[in-house]
Amino acid sequence: MDLMELFFVCLGAAVVVFYGVKMVRFAKMLYPRVCFPQPDSFFTSMGEWAVVTGGSDGIGKAYAFELAGRGLNVVILSRTKDKLDRVALEIGETTGQKVKVIVADFTEDDMYEHIEENLKGLNISVLVNNVGILPSHIPCKFLQTKDLEQRITKVINCNVKALVKVGKGVIVNISSGVASVPSPMYTMYCASKVFVERFSQGLQAEYKAKKVMIQAVAPFGVSTPMTGYQKSNMVTLTAEDFVRTSLEYLQAGDKTYGSICHTVLGWMVQAVPQQILHSETMQDSLLEYVKKRVGT
Repeated sequence: MDLMELFFVCLGAAVVVFYGVKMVRFAKMLYPRVCFPQPDSFFTSMGEWAVVTGGSDGIGKAYAFELAGRGLNVVILSRTKDKLDRVALEIGETTGQKVKVIVADFTEDDMYEHIEENLKGLNISVLVNNVGILPSHIPCKFLQTKDLEQRITKVINCNVKALVKVGKGVIVNISSGVASVPSPMYTMYCASKVFVERFSQGLQAEYKAKKVMIQAVAPFGVSTPMTGYQKSNMVTLTAEDFVRTSLEYLQAGDKTYGSICHTVLGWMVQAVPQQILHSETMQDSLLEYVKKRVGT
């Protein structure tokens, strides 16, 4: 066997191993309870409290309810006190757990000392960095974003800086499925969520030896206020269903899509040629779809 033939044999073997490993990982995602089992005391064994940013609505609210249902007291943070108080009362009456409310606008830059003061003395088990905003509810090209300079600051403060500033215990950082590929019309939002993934994965590598668990969760369609309460179906999940399944993947690695259907969708999106995803036709279709969905 000459060198050239040996090279191609080795290359072929490497490709088979590479895709074999991918298939094994994918197969494991189909059976999270078997492949990534958690004892009943998994969360409560690490502390008494869960902290959820953006906890008054959508995915954050669902995480707060689910973690309270698993025996943790909950701290919920967002900028609207009335909403927080209503959710706190609902969680307390439903689960019997303690709920603490902290009013914080993560688009601003001066509230972290206030948050730290209010969390002092709490034995925190889980942190869910869920808070995030879109630059615009209607997708648009970057330079067409209304009040662009202000929106840049608010998106970075809320989607990026809040993630870096707040961290303790088991850390779940909410990214987005759109971060799987460059996403025109959602450029700034997508870029901020790429940061969430890379920061989470790098931090997990740095602190894994200290038994700290850090994971980026990247959902696609979830019916929340941010997505205009899309009707739930096989792909667009309710916030409650998504959160319930995503917690089953907590030991599945430093990134997960949080559900079987979103894992499949993530693989499909990455397989589509970017020339198609980035075409003007696709961008126009996306814009029309969102406008129709929100009724504008």
